[in-house]
Amino acid sequence: MHSTTDTIIIYTEIFIYLLIVLGIGVYFSRKNLNSSDYFLGGNKIPGWVLAFSERATAESAYMFLGAVGFIYLVGLSGIWLLSGMFFGIVFSWVFLAKRFMNERKKYNVNTLPDYFAVKYPKHGKIIRALSALIMGTFSLFYIAGQFSGTGKTLYSISGIDITIGTIVVAAIVIAYSCMGGFMSVVWTDAIQSFLMVLTFIIVPITAFIEIQNNDLSITASLASMGNGADKWLGGLSGLALGAMLLTNFSWFFGFLGGQPQLSTRFMAMRNEKELRTGRWVAIIWTIIVYFGAFLVGIFGSVLYDQSIVQDAEMILPFMVNTLLPPWVTGIVISAILSAIMSTASSQLLVVTTSVSEDMVHRTFGIKMSERKIVRLSRITTIIAGLLGIMISLLSESFVGGVVSFAWAGMGNTFSVVVLLTFFWKKTSGVGVIATIITGFFSAIIWTLSPLEAIVSAKAGTFFLCLIVGIIVSLMYPDKREDGDNKVFA
Repeated sequence: MHSTTDTIIIYTEIFIYLLIVLGIGVYFSRKNLNSSDYFLGGNKIPGWVLAFSERATAESAYMFLGAVGFIYLVGLSGIWLLSGMFFGIVFSWVFLAKRFMNERKKYNVNTLPDYFAVKYPKHGKIIRALSALIMGTFSLFYIAGQFSGTGKTLYSISGIDITIGTIVVAAIVIAYSCMGGFMSVVWTDAIQSFLMVLTFIIVPITAFIEIQNNDLSITASLASMGNGADKWLGGLSGLALGAMLLTNFSWFFGFLGGQPQLSTRFMAMRNEKELRTGRWVAIIWTIIVYFGAFLVGIFGSVLYDQSIVQDAEMILPFMVNTLLPPWVTGIVISAILSAIMSTASSQLLVVTTSVSEDMVHRTFGIKMSERKIVRLSRITTIIAGLLGIMISLLSESFVGGVVSFAWAGMGNTFSVVVLLTFFWKKTSGVGVIATIITGFFSAIIWTLSPLEAIVSAKAGTFFLCLIVGIIVSLMYPDKREDGDNKVFA
């Protein structure tokens, strides 16, 4: 345990970090932002910054708490969870990012729901409203999951009441997101992304040194855990092996364009040169962080028996608090908070754009000046943040469970819509509507059913949506105009 002096050092560093991100929000709040700046950065953000932002936003509390905790529990087979996510990231940057950038410029849209609406103009209002409603709803669960992660992290290192920790950090996230919109969120993400890389370099190296100093055997420790922890396939075979691989690899599907908080980073790219820079930054960042996260989980299981760490999702904060000197601990805890805050702020923007841009401005057709749109967006951000806090404090769900549920209901559902829209010309507006509705209900029903214990809703939702989207599009094709049914209206 740390002394009083050590604790002061840790909290001073965390306080400085929180002041920096809040300062970025204040800086951009003083600029004369129009709706394009507030929602998508107005073509003013470099590609490398957008790449850092996309990576920080994607990983969130799940990578630091959920994924590391999962690997800590299952051992070597946890690699398949990271593999699914990694290939999904590479696929999105290589095959989807350029298409998002070009389509945004072609149709002059700021949000994913608006893009779907203009691609299928005959059913545009319904598609935009459904997309905005479902994205906004599931984003609230995402936000709640992140806020929950802040409370648990602060409690694990200091004993600060979870409610107080959640509210304090959430208030800061709401403040800088509200003030600067996309601009402040992306630039704070860049700082947060750097801290995340630093964490997954420092912690595994320190843990490995501790293992060597105590003459521990990694292989023997994993074998003693049982349940196939020392085997890459978890000691499984046949259907059990297939179900395990599919469940872990199913995170792949959520990276295929259906996460609006990630897709907007692609849409905000200025040109192909910036995109190429961003692609390499994102892939290298992911390799470093994922390799580090895997090692943290494995080394944690070697150093600490599962009876010592009651909540597996807290293994990383526990290791940080135990192994590192206070001045490093403060930096790493700030990194964990930064991962959580980056995703929460981006999800707040998803809710904001869903309400102010997609629903009020586009669907309901309420005309407003640029200043009023930005003002409405800020009010929406505050309300969404407060709802996220309420859900977080009322829910007892683990961070991993909440994120996994939202991943299926939003990410995997809209990934199907993106893939069909980009790569299959026979996709129809009715098919898109059917896909969205199927994804919403299947994520809820599958998650609550016994099927979830066999195959994750993330995989089930994706394939159900794909089948429904194809069948309904063939049954109810759009009438074509000038050889293409997808025209701007």
